[in-house]
Formats: sequence, C-alpha cells, structure tokens
Amino acid sequence: MKQFFGMSQQGNLAEAVLGLVDPQLIMLFSNNEQFEKHVKELEKLYPNVPSIGCIGMSYDTRVVEKGVGIVAFYDGVSAAANVLEQVSVMPVKYIERLERDVQSINGLHNDTICIDLCSGNDACALTTIYSVLKHRNISLVGGTGDAGKVSANGKIYEDAVAYALVKNLNGRVKAYKENIYHQMENYRFIASRTDKANYVIGALNGHPARKVYQDILHITEQEITTQTFKNPFGKLNGDDICIVSIKEVQGDALTCYRQVNDSDVLVLLELGDFKETVRNTIRKIQNDFPRVSAVFSVNCLFRYLLFNENNYMQQYLNEMSLLGAHAGFVGYGEHYNNRFVNQSMTCVVFE
Repeated sequence: MKQFFGMSQQGNLAEAVLGLVDPQLIMLFSNNEQFEKHVKELEKLYPNVPSIGCIGMSYDTRVVEKGVGIVAFYDGVSAAANVLEQVSVMPVKYIERLERDVQSINGLHNDTICIDLCSGNDACALTTIYSVLKHRNISLVGGTGDAGKVSANGKIYEDAVAYALVKNLNGRVKAYKENIYHQMENYRFIASRTDKANYVIGALNGHPARKVYQDILHITEQEITTQTFKNPFGKLNGDDICIVSIKEVQGDALTCYRQVNDSDVLVLLELGDFKETVRNTIRKIQNDFPRVSAVFSVNCLFRYLLFNENNYMQQYLNEMSLLGAHAGFVGYGEHYNNRFVNQSMTCVVFE
C-alpha cells in the first residue's frame, strides 16, 4: 500500500489533492472556517471513496496549522468509513454500522486497523467501538478534532465519531503508543470529589486538588495550566499509565481533559528525555518492520506545543520521516485501542 499527503497552507483543496489518483480512503484535516466547504468539495472530487475528516492541524515533514491537509491510502488497501452518532448519549444505537463494516472488510488483527476521529465524549465512543473490534483483536488509533464536528463520506456530524477500517492487502499493520513521561518520585493519590461529566478532580488524598499540585511543584496558581506540559497526572490502568492533562483551575479543584472517577489511583508524572524516547520508538518500529510502507500518527496538541517550545518539532518530523511516508494530525486527545489518553502519540504502521 501507499500513503499520500497533500496540503495547502491557504486552504485550497484543489492544491492539496493535486496528484491524488484512485484513493481507497481519504482523511481530511481542515480549519474551522472552511471545513464544511472542504467536505462538500472532497465528495464531489472523489465520489464514493470512503472518507473521514475533522478540524485540526496536519503534517508530514511540514505542519499545516490553518489550511487543509489530505492523507490518503491507495494501491493495496481495502477500506470502509462510517459514523456512530449520539456519542454523548447512546453510540451503541448505531453499532450495527460498525459490525457490518468489520464483516465486509473481513479484517484480522495483523492486517487491519481502525482509525477514528471523534467530536468528544471519547471514552464512551471508544468503549462502544472496541466492543466490536475486540472480537477480531483489531487495533484502533485515533484522536479528537476541534469544534465538535467530524465528517464521514461527504456529510458533517456533531456529537459523533467517524471511523475508517483499513485493511492492508499486502502486509501487516501494528499500532503503537508513545509516552514521554515517567512517574515522579512516589507520589500516589486517591481521587475524590470528582465530577465525571465535567472531568473535575476535587480532592487528592482528601486534600484540595489544586493545593496538592501547587505544594508539590512549588508553583503559583497561574502556572498550573502550563506546568501540566511537564507534570501531568497519570491514571493507572493495569500495568499501563494513561496520561491526564490539566485543563484549568476551578476554585480548589482541577478540571482535566479526560475523566477521573472517585477512588481512581493517580500518580504524578514528569517529563523525561523526549528526544531519546522518540528515537527508541523509531528503533522499535524499524525492528518490527524491516519494510515500512506508511506511518499515520496522532500527536497531542500539548506535545506539539512542548516540541515547539523546545525548537524540536521540525526535527521530530524529519526523524519520523526516516521510517518512510509519515503523516498525521494534531489531536485534542489520543486514542489507543479502548484507551483515551492525553499528551501522547499513537500511530499505526503499515508494512
């Protein structure tokens, strides 16, 4: 299979798709002002080609911040795209769509991936999708777009998750998750006074969450929302840690980008040697796949900001491109199988 990336910093879709012939799947990453226009244009240019899209930045060896980016697969791919609606209420109502698509693709764990783009309420959407994928052990990689909108096959949806099932007809696929953080000392907390609906942590070990975070890191209240780049929380999930980013301060509580429940066990994380972590990921992929056709990745917005702050983003994209054709988008949350994580990178590698 082959991967195409096209872009226009000015938001000119015709320029972005220049050279794209006979795609089997198209992913659209647009800006808020032109998203609806781009969705309609794309459907006219490539009718009946499965497609999904969202509002967000995209990249290959360059970043498209406000224009339009197109990622497409062709030459050796079978794909199906669709949408589960009402993700904040009852996405399971639409589960038959996914069941039919999985059956039509006839994918297996080693040759098929599910890529999803979500408008929000990620945890519920992922639980629903993975309830189907797990029966064939198919992995999932994806993320959250901006402005609460996604597209699938030429139509725009709110409160929905768009998905694409992609089968590599000429080799394997494998999903990866990269974490550039590790546990800080032995800080361990039991969350309480949480508000699940609004992702609020009221207390840690019985003390106000804001004060606990401030006292450990010796920072002011104003510094909390940027300190999360270096010190997010981690939610223990078996032997894995899901990163929980802080969004804002709410009185003595902390509002986060993912749900935390009463009695959840949290740890405090700190930023490690992210450059070495990236190199390790690249080495692992190269060991697993001597021949790489394409890599599609989702990078968190906070990683993007952190890398930019450290003048590393361009180097990062250059290093990832050494694997082969690498493209992706910047999300507001990352998906890995049935897990919703923050400040991470997830990707799928095609042989």
